[in-house]
Amino acid sequence: MEQPEVTTTGGRVRGVWRVFGAGPEDSASGTGYRSAAFLGIPYAEPPVGTLRFAAPQRHRRWDGVRNAVTQGPTPQRGDHGLTSIPEPSVPGTSTLNVNVFTPDPSPSAALPVLVWIHGGGYLAGSPASPWYDGHAFNRDGVVVVSLSYRLGFEGFGWVEDSPGAGVANNRAIRDWLLALEWVQENIRAFGGDPSRVTLAGQSAGGGAVLTLLGMPAAQALFSGVWASSPAQSIVTLEKAGETSARLARLAGTEPTAPGLGSLPESRVRELQRKAARGKKGPLTFIRSLVGGGLSFAPVLDGDLLTGTPKQSAETGTGGGKPLVLGCTDDEFSLLPERLARLLERVPAGLALRALGLRGSVRDYVGANTALPGGSGTARLLGRFVTDNVFRAPALDLAEHRIGTAPTWLYRFAWESPVRKLSVHCLDVPFFFDCLDGGFPKTAGRPAIESLLGEKPPQALADALHGDAVSFATTGKVEWAPFQAPGRATARCYDLPLAEDTDAYASVRPLLHT
Repeated sequence: MEQPEVTTTGGRVRGVWRVFGAGPEDSASGTGYRSAAFLGIPYAEPPVGTLRFAAPQRHRRWDGVRNAVTQGPTPQRGDHGLTSIPEPSVPGTSTLNVNVFTPDPSPSAALPVLVWIHGGGYLAGSPASPWYDGHAFNRDGVVVVSLSYRLGFEGFGWVEDSPGAGVANNRAIRDWLLALEWVQENIRAFGGDPSRVTLAGQSAGGGAVLTLLGMPAAQALFSGVWASSPAQSIVTLEKAGETSARLARLAGTEPTAPGLGSLPESRVRELQRKAARGKKGPLTFIRSLVGGGLSFAPVLDGDLLTGTPKQSAETGTGGGKPLVLGCTDDEFSLLPERLARLLERVPAGLALRALGLRGSVRDYVGANTALPGGSGTARLLGRFVTDNVFRAPALDLAEHRIGTAPTWLYRFAWESPVRKLSVHCLDVPFFFDCLDGGFPKTAGRPAIESLLGEKPPQALADALHGDAVSFATTGKVEWAPFQAPGRATARCYDLPLAEDTDAYASVRPLLHT
């Protein structure tokens, strides 16, 4: 089989055809299908040396044909253990890459495009996950692009030098923007339609696509957004400066490009967790999630990023783009076992007040009396984290988008037989329809079974993945959009599939207080 080749703005690339399904090695049989993968295509120069703290620079052209058949180097180094998703680290310095998966790499195909931004708390994550392989979307007529971006301090840490010194802040956001510009300039050659680009992401990736939705500079680069379990963490300029200063003090240097640039990346990765860590205590872990959010995240600098997703919705930025937005029911509801034991004898009301619940404790407890897995203090505080970090901000954003382009809400409520709850990351294999573990099939299968059990329901993948295909293709889904505060009709991904006429009722005591 002749391997596919495409000419990009950087030069010519050669990918690889893969065959899926039960048919022979000819998808024309109707029983199988082909997907072309182009992996590790650099969209920017390696962010090292003088470019370490600079805005991403377009990659230089190369001569000849570049092999794009293996994953490119990743910004992630090592296994951070932050998610349930298998996300390999690949060594190397040219870490700013895109992967493209397409069923038809010809300009005439003009297929819809889905651009995936991975999660990982902005500290970890990798586009090289077998779960993120786009072949199922290709089967259904959608081109998929996944991208890498600088993580942790390298991507989000504040550096005190002026722009004239070759320093740019919010570097990871600038990486996203340049990667999306690459998509606009090149995706037609891979069979995609640059006028139909849907941004999608999960967890920090969901936060990333909502950040882009609210940015004037990004509006021409996409047509719609699907945000799964979005962590809407935005760091103030003051907090960003404090964290960088703390990291510099730990390293015995100055928070400037020369000072921080003298540190190996491995040393920065070691110190960034210490710099973000506050006082210790049984509620500190939860309080950091609920109140402070992530220490390394998009920075509200008043220049590139001028508002939170909600503030941007209030001003109408992104108001012309349709949005699908949702969470799993129990994102972070499973607290670490040791912490859960410490909380056994703490009254729930006292703990909720200590964590900053401003409304009625009675109303909040009453709205969560039937929690799966019990209703003790640890379970209730776990739901409080889920509601504060994910579910309440999602509902709040939907309310602030009333009167703009449609916003559709969903709940992912199916409970894993392994985890007994609908936990963070549980929905990702259903979104990508990779219940066999992705490609290659063996690579992600152990993680599938440890998260979903041995026989996850294909019908649920058909529903969620099918809705994602529909949204990427038409900009619409089949359930009613969010239209008025007070009740939130949402698609409920469970068996059987249903519509929930008040999907986020339990978080209302956290809003408008």
